[in-house]
Amino acid sequence: MSRLRLVEAFAATLSEVRTADALHEALEAISNDMGFDFFALAHHPTILNPDDPGVRLHNYPLEWVKVYDDSGFGVSDPVRRASNRRLVGFAWSDIARLIAVTSGDRHVLARGWEHGIGDGYTIPANVPGEVIGSCSFAVMAGRSLPADQIMVAELVGGLAFECARRIHGDFPAPSFPRLTYRQTECVLWSGRGKTDWEIARIMGISHETVIQHLKLARERYGVQKRATLVVRALFDGLFSFADILRRR
Repeated sequence: MSRLRLVEAFAATLSEVRTADALHEALEAISNDMGFDFFALAHHPTILNPDDPGVRLHNYPLEWVKVYDDSGFGVSDPVRRASNRRLVGFAWSDIARLIAVTSGDRHVLARGWEHGIGDGYTIPANVPGEVIGSCSFAVMAGRSLPADQIMVAELVGGLAFECARRIHGDFPAPSFPRLTYRQTECVLWSGRGKTDWEIARIMGISHETVIQHLKLARERYGVQKRATLVVRALFDGLFSFADILRRR
């Protein structure tokens, strides 16, 4: 079957999928068709939600899963950290170009290798306002990635995660505090390193008004510090790092 037809057939299969078990079966089949040995589709635990498993489907060896969970590799997993910095897929062999690899990262990858997990290819699934995640395909230790199937894996991973979001409708986007346009603008300028007085001059409002806007924004987020407010606003997607760096 051609690569395009493989993707089309998988998309058609997903249109009929209604359960996590059915998605697991479809992912296992497409993994084999693409020449991979393993797959894993999951939401990523974070410091803010370390105990929330979200979506989690895989066919990794049970021994490796036990080691992974018992050792708490989820939050610090280098594959997941690299995924959080990408919009498109990447091979695990390229991780050192994407993040600063630590001795702990090398330990995680080495333990995976010991349990038969070799190189892999991960497709990020970073949906604004939702828990971030990814879909990965991997080969057994000692095997090479099927290079001719990488673009297929990219499309399949995106389709699979979208299907998982549909199935697990009990994981809605959380509700975020609502800021007014002026409050958001003040927080943004604060993130650019401007003082209250400078923000007042830039926005053409009084110094006291800026103070009030930021005070109300902190109250709505339930935080005390300005830096925490900026971080929360970034996390919630009120603005991006690009917005902060665009004008100074």
